[in-house]
Amino acid sequence: MKMKVWQLSRDDNSGGASRAAYRLHVALTQCGIDSHMRVLTRETANDRVIAGPAPRTLRQRIVSRLQRELRDRNHKKFKTDNLILHSFGHETAGLVDELNQCDADVLNIHWIAKFLSVEDIGRLTKPLVWTLHDMWAFCGGEHVAPDDEHSRFRVGYLPDNRPAGESGPDLNRLTWQAKRRAWANQRFTIVTPGNWMAGCVRDSVLFRDSPVHVIPNPLEMEQLWRPLPRQFARAALGLDPDKQFVLAGSAGGMPHLKGEDLLRECMARVEASAPGQVELLMFGQRRPAGSADWPCPVHWLGPVHDDHVLATLYCAADVMMVPSRQDNLPNTAVESHACGTPVVAFTIGGLPDIVTHQRTGWLAKPFDTGDLAQGVLWVLADKQRWQALSEAARQSALSKYAAAVVTAQYMAVYDAARSR
Repeated sequence: MKMKVWQLSRDDNSGGASRAAYRLHVALTQCGIDSHMRVLTRETANDRVIAGPAPRTLRQRIVSRLQRELRDRNHKKFKTDNLILHSFGHETAGLVDELNQCDADVLNIHWIAKFLSVEDIGRLTKPLVWTLHDMWAFCGGEHVAPDDEHSRFRVGYLPDNRPAGESGPDLNRLTWQAKRRAWANQRFTIVTPGNWMAGCVRDSVLFRDSPVHVIPNPLEMEQLWRPLPRQFARAALGLDPDKQFVLAGSAGGMPHLKGEDLLRECMARVEASAPGQVELLMFGQRRPAGSADWPCPVHWLGPVHDDHVLATLYCAADVMMVPSRQDNLPNTAVESHACGTPVVAFTIGGLPDIVTHQRTGWLAKPFDTGDLAQGVLWVLADKQRWQALSEAARQSALSKYAAAVVTAQYMAVYDAARSR
């Protein structure tokens, strides 16, 4: 019998998690799998993406608003020095009945803040595969949490192990306890894009008894994410054909986590070793205040919403730098390799799953900016070596992220989940 699967995501294109979910949906469809995507808001024109909340009566809307106002008052008392997004799992689009009655054999959950509540997830009756794009599922309200032997997701959210930087109601503990209650009888199959996240899941109190599979996110690598001649890409973007360019993505709302300060330190070291030779291409934000303080010339490229433009950027660069302090399996590194551009990063999180040291790029000691700068200079120093790195990066991407490779792994997971 043909497998039918629904991908569940808050939207289909606003960020890395939703883009990854949408790419999986498209890859499955292209490989002949009956996939639909259920979202709260739709940004693509794909007719197999279904959008919108469930209809609600006037009374339901009034009750929901009052509940939200009460929660907001409580949330305002919560203080934390972890400035990464927190979601406490209350908000819902009211879709449980629709999802339980749909014709899907398997529901594949992705990033669902404000889409499915903690209680909603516990009430789903179909086989569940959950692809984790961050740490929220096995933490409290945190989407990114510290990873060490004392992490609360490993030992439990106890009254006496709250981080020193938090005060007010312990909403992370309350959220974690709500998950334990609501999901006590739920059977999850977990997918993580990288091995680091899989290790966190296996160590977590919430999911240590759930099967965990490592499957990367798919890419379309024949027409979109593919190498282009560097001179062509630079001409298309109006970049100097004779310069050497390092490409980096904006830190957005997570400058410390994504290592914006480390990027700056690294580029200062590169500039000191090769004065005036290397420039930085920064996509994701426009020129901010204080940008003149950078130690090298910076081309602020702004937000890039078109994948074809982004692929051209990767092809125009000599090297992609990912200076994150903590990361799952960053799309930027995967996309860069697919376009044949070497990646320089720290040996943390999911980066070792992507980069092979001195074969497809450079893995530096965490968080040694001197080692990171050495990697940039090593990649740039030899044209023949760069060509070998480029070809190896492309071949590595084809072997790991091609749609047929990834969908075959997902189909095996879907079959196993349906049989549990």
